[in-house]
Amino acid sequence: MENKQRIMIADDARMNRKILSQLLEDKYEVIIAENGEQVLQQVQNDWNIDLILLDVIMPGMNGYEVLKLLKEMEQVKDTPVIFITALTSVEDEEKGLKLGASDYITKPFNPAIVKLRVGNHLKFVRQRKLLETLVGRDGLTEISNRRRFDESLIKEWNRTKRKQVPLSIVMIDVDNFKNFNDRYGHASGDSVLKAVAKTLSEHVRPVDMAARYGGEEFVLILSGMDVDEAKALANLICKMIEALGIPNEGSKITSVLTVSMGGATSSDQDVTQDKLVQAADKMLYKAKANGRNRVVWRDV
Repeated sequence: MENKQRIMIADDARMNRKILSQLLEDKYEVIIAENGEQVLQQVQNDWNIDLILLDVIMPGMNGYEVLKLLKEMEQVKDTPVIFITALTSVEDEEKGLKLGASDYITKPFNPAIVKLRVGNHLKFVRQRKLLETLVGRDGLTEISNRRRFDESLIKEWNRTKRKQVPLSIVMIDVDNFKNFNDRYGHASGDSVLKAVAKTLSEHVRPVDMAARYGGEEFVLILSGMDVDEAKALANLICKMIEALGIPNEGSKITSVLTVSMGGATSSDQDVTQDKLVQAADKMLYKAKANGRNRVVWRDV
């Protein structure tokens, strides 16, 4: 069954939240926020929101201020925002649209109109995500591909630089993969790549990225973790892949399939994303040279 699209309803009036929730929850997954601060907190923890219904007049931070900050967040800047407000002047509507609102619905709202406008916007969101998926997904493993990784790395590097938090890159190589293919066949090799991709995806956070870098190589982008946290996650994933117990009798390391990992973490604003990738790649080379089935790390 297809996953429900996700809508955030942000309104300080409990009755409005209740009415809108009841109107939409049968078809969509609804997330509630009572003020602007809660909107920002929730999208920072969970960027997978398809549409935001935002009240303009709220205590503390008003809807215009919230929208302006949302548009500065790389991961949600393209998420459509519909203002639902009692403000009816042309000037108010113009202000919202200039800030980047996708639509404007005035209170008291007509339930049928709300449903239609929400449905229309979410249809475009679904189409856009489908196109992005087709362009950015690896055909075999169904995780992000090299192109998506390159695009995301630039965005994450810029974001972590602004936030002044660490950024880590982990390069991953399936050990003795050529020997595996020669021994078990390319169909089994494809199954191995899918299994590795699935393990990576299951163990990274929604804010991180797992991508196929090319061939039997994969890569992770880990945002905001310090060196110890990032290295611990990489070691866990390394062990989890070995624990899959996929037979690899041709391996010189162990009788099951393993991976080698090279990681690099930087909080230095002068370290470019290219240098970070190069550092992780050098650590991967060291991991393979030192016996494989291990993680080697560098704090850049």
